[in-house]
Amino acid sequence: MSAPVIGITSYVEHARYTVWGTTATLLPHAYVEQVVRAGGQPVVLPPVGDPSSMLDRFDALVLSGGGDLDPSSYGAVPHERTGYVREFRDEAELPLVRRALDARLPLLGICRGAQVLNVALGGTLHQHVPDVVGDDRHSRAPGRYNRFPVTVASGSRLAKALGAETVEVSHYHHQAVDRLGAGLTATSWSGDGLIEAVEAADHPFALGVQWHPEVDEDPSLFTALVAAARPAHGHR
Repeated sequence: MSAPVIGITSYVEHARYTVWGTTATLLPHAYVEQVVRAGGQPVVLPPVGDPSSMLDRFDALVLSGGGDLDPSSYGAVPHERTGYVREFRDEAELPLVRRALDARLPLLGICRGAQVLNVALGGTLHQHVPDVVGDDRHSRAPGRYNRFPVTVASGSRLAKALGAETVEVSHYHHQAVDRLGAGLTATSWSGDGLIEAVEAADHPFALGVQWHPEVDEDPSLFTALVAAARPAHGHR
């Protein structure tokens, strides 16, 4: 049987490669490697046109990281530290998530992706985590992950996927879930009380984690996503 097809949302940024410096649709290769390692076939999904119209071609989605959502998408005024806002990503990804949830498509949101999931369901965000927890441990230095443990709710889909209720993970975020979106449950927290993961209770597999599993050794979340995608793929 062919591999389940996993769509991965992507960035659009100015990038330099070989002799070129130009605007590029791009994605850290770690996402692609993790999907392949888990047995899926990755397809990069640019934030242009109407990506939600492609959902019937995918067996699951990964919502990748990136810059901050536009605070207007959850009814807030921009914080002075809110940055790297790409409105075109919000416009493409928020409808994509809502339609994927309606279609009961397996979905894994990572960092910004977890925030997109929450905002798509009417939730809000903390715009600058140090204002909430009092330190910068969630994003210690530009371009550097900071590893520390999170706890996971017993009996949650996340706990079942990870096979543990305490895991050490890689953090790099200055925003996080504040008020939960409709139908979402918090299923992981850091020691300072910040929500680190959410899941949709009435959905077969819709998880969002604030950390970056794509750069960690443990493939459990990608393995669980691909496993959740297999039944739909088998009926193609």
